[in-house]
Amino acid sequence: MSDGKEKMTAEEVSVGADTRQSPLSTSNIIADYDGFCNTDEEEIFIDPRKLDPRYIETVTMQGLLDTAFMPRLPIIEGFLYPGTYLMAGSPKIGKSFLVTQISYAIATGTPLWGMPVRQGSVLYLALEDDCQRLQKRVSRMFGIEGTAALHFATQARSVENGLMQQLEGFIREHNDTKLIIIDTLQKVRGDDGEKYSYANDYQIISSLKALTDANPIAVLIVHHTRKQDAEDKFDMISGTTGLLGSADGAFLLRKEKRTSPEATLDVVGRDQQDLRFKLLFSYETCTFDLTETETELWKDPPDPTLDAVAALVNAESPVWEGTATELAHRIGSEMLPHHLSRKLNVNVARLLAEHGVLYAPSRSHDGRRVRLYFAGGKGSR
Repeated sequence: MSDGKEKMTAEEVSVGADTRQSPLSTSNIIADYDGFCNTDEEEIFIDPRKLDPRYIETVTMQGLLDTAFMPRLPIIEGFLYPGTYLMAGSPKIGKSFLVTQISYAIATGTPLWGMPVRQGSVLYLALEDDCQRLQKRVSRMFGIEGTAALHFATQARSVENGLMQQLEGFIREHNDTKLIIIDTLQKVRGDDGEKYSYANDYQIISSLKALTDANPIAVLIVHHTRKQDAEDKFDMISGTTGLLGSADGAFLLRKEKRTSPEATLDVVGRDQQDLRFKLLFSYETCTFDLTETETELWKDPPDPTLDAVAALVNAESPVWEGTATELAHRIGSEMLPHHLSRKLNVNVARLLAEHGVLYAPSRSHDGRRVRLYFAGGKGSR
């Protein structure tokens, strides 16, 4: 890729008629607000202490609370969040069918098992397939109405030999990218003789995690499980604990019998509670249907302060701007203005998810101000 002209993905494969996707109800699609961010007019200052190799950069607790971070919205609500995840399971159990189903849902904006999605481009590195096999798979699963938002590649470089640059290049070309599938991990490991060490496993996932830390996307890595059982089911993931230790989460697909259509999908992650989905595989369409969710999603108790803040903006009056003192007065809060600002900083994602209200503090020569913007009921879900 030194000349910047190498092809980073396989040629697009036509999987159906060249027809436009029909409009989808926004009640089933999570809106994308990546462009809405804080506005800070302060001049950039480079701390000279950073030039000293003995210097370690820190942030105080106050500094954390005084910062409003842009929310990393779920890609599939309650199921998949920005980050790097493993999708593990026994060979030939249906992992590739499942990740293809997830990819199609995101590319088309189709809810997955009733869960709203953020629509966007998807890159699927199907490194154990060829284009003919992919054509048969997607046509069997979804018919012949294709989508230009789902991209396939059957070849890619290893993590240590240019894969990250290829993925970064795809994201630059498709700035609405939401998901990258790597099927399988073994295909991008490289030829390092120490590739099965803890350090190498940790480094591989950390390299991919750096990509998802810098971009609001998910990377889902297909991998195998060991044959032997383990007390902790996630210990069945093949390789060292460095894989799961550095990942943001994991999906574990299991069947009691390989020939059974019944499957269990366990989910664990940093940004969500542990979940278990009971699935039923359709041999006709090669897709999974949801039959039961064992763990109910946790919901925070009502917060009167957030309710009052959200009541200031609506479809008729979509923007409110003022100081934290003015905001406290408007909502009748007895909180100190800087405490109210911190509460909102901590609850940026919740305010958007539950009330469809974007909150962004700004700072200019006139001082600090608060900006609220109505994006739609319930985060436009």
